[in-house]
Amino acid sequence: MPKSSRRMFFALWPDEDLRLSLHSLAAELSAGRGRATHVSDLHATLVFLGDVPEQGLACIEQAARGVAAPVFDLTLNRVGYWPRPRILWCGPGEAPQVLIALVADLQRNLQGCGFAPERRPYAAHVTLARKLGKAQPRALERPLNWRVREFVLAESRPGGEAPHYRVVGIWPLGAAGP
Repeated sequence: MPKSSRRMFFALWPDEDLRLSLHSLAAELSAGRGRATHVSDLHATLVFLGDVPEQGLACIEQAARGVAAPVFDLTLNRVGYWPRPRILWCGPGEAPQVLIALVADLQRNLQGCGFAPERRPYAAHVTLARKLGKAQPRALERPLNWRVREFVLAESRPGGEAPHYRVVGIWPLGAAGP
């Protein structure tokens, strides 16, 4: 029987150079502890959608096309750790306003497709490793600079093999500001 829904999310997807840098950072910081995120799965989630029925794809794609945001720079300069889910992450010390606006615009557009906006404040981050015993939050000595030119729609792939995610749609951001 064919699957009638797909587990999906909108995200920022780093280019290959940044993915490799993030993967090296994950390997260095987790040092064999926990489960490092597969290099092809590194991303920053914008909006998690969950299970999306096939007939709902057209609406969420239309919602994405309605987002207007400029190209922007995201500086990943912090490493953090969430003890309860045991997640090691990398992100900005403070998310740029353009990123916050991008997420808000996307959530607003998705309401027309039946998705409720996230109640928690947006926390921009890239998951580096899961099931990590413990880690200390800190600033990165060498921040990673990310020129964000697009956002994507991705889906979780069934099965346990990595990579776990697949990009199914890409939307470019507008021209950079002055």
